[in-house]
Amino acid sequence: MTKSGGNLSAPRTNEDWRSIALTGKFSLPLMTYRFNKHYSREEANALLPQIRQWLVQLRQLRQELEKLETRLGGMTAPGNDVGGDLVNRRVKAMADIKEVLDEFQTREIFIKDPSRELIDFPAIVGGKEVFLCWEQDEEAVEFWHDVESGFAGRERL
Repeated sequence: MTKSGGNLSAPRTNEDWRSIALTGKFSLPLMTYRFNKHYSREEANALLPQIRQWLVQLRQLRQELEKLETRLGGMTAPGNDVGGDLVNRRVKAMADIKEVLDEFQTREIFIKDPSRELIDFPAIVGGKEVFLCWEQDEEAVEFWHDVESGFAGRERL
């Protein structure tokens, strides 16, 4: 404890305890986490219907974008006019993809593998920051893994 009342560590001496009793000021050092939002299993599961819809949208938009880029790729030879409706549709598909991705980003939900539709939710398990882990074909969020270990370290909740 510092003389100014700031707390740098847990109280150790009678003077520390006396100061706490007189001022009412005491707090443990705050843990710092990488993420601002941490989900409970229940919160993550409650979001799954919406996440499934967003993933369907992303899948459809990515397929549309691939088709458009294939068509546009054949038009980039010298002398061809690349523009018009195809370019407008490509730009719209990209903007729509960004809009869906923003839904995940604002909630600090991570798409770890778009092709597998693998999703991570930041969480606290046993006082440690981890990810709750879910794949598209799973009914509910039932797994977690360490932030560093990734999918290979997946364990059942």
